[in-house]
Amino acid sequence: MSIRPAFAFLTSLGGARDPEPGMVAWFPVVGAAVGAIVGGSWWLAGRIWPAAVAAAIALSVDLGVTGLLHADGLVDAADGLLPHMARDRRLAVMREPAVGAYGIAVGAAVLLLRFTALAALHANVLLIAAVWCASRTAMAVAAHVVPYARADDGGLATGMFVGRWQPVGGYGAVAAFALGAVATGWSGAAAVAACFVGATAVVVLGRRQLGGYTGDVLGAAGLVGETVALLVAAAKW
Repeated sequence: MSIRPAFAFLTSLGGARDPEPGMVAWFPVVGAAVGAIVGGSWWLAGRIWPAAVAAAIALSVDLGVTGLLHADGLVDAADGLLPHMARDRRLAVMREPAVGAYGIAVGAAVLLLRFTALAALHANVLLIAAVWCASRTAMAVAAHVVPYARADDGGLATGMFVGRWQPVGGYGAVAAFALGAVATGWSGAAAVAACFVGATAVVVLGRRQLGGYTGDVLGAAGLVGETVALLVAAAKW
């Protein structure tokens, strides 16, 4: 299995592609690569513009490289998971193209928190690579251990996981923690740990509200995990 299907599935690079068996094995690598691109743009922009402008450019690059995939998942998941409604209605709402009040509020809050955290930090390519690696690792692990919520559409689940199971969580976590530690020492490792905690919280909420995960839940988990990690990294330790 080549890395290209994973890049095509998780980013806007390589063209649209359906899930392919075993591609989750590459999720941590794709996450680290996307993080390096985002972190590199952040570092380069910081050499030219003030911190706030550099942070905005980095976030714009992230949205562009990921094709708004995870951002769309975040707002859809917020509309489906947070209001009080029956499970079937939650799943239906998450498929609707319109964005509701919960999605708008959560999307705006996450974007604001990501921006302010990046603006408060010194640009560090390895830190972003570590956190983005951790977020994609969390997505892959969640999809391995949590059932797929849509009984009428198993394409996402079966498409990614037909074939030999890969210990993606193990090597993804090792890579993320190693990158974080090299980047900023113990605070970088703490940020990676925070990413896993934040992503897990979203997956647990999805399991409680839907009985499993969806693509939107995975996207939301990744973005929330990254945001929590950035806030931890920006804290006044």
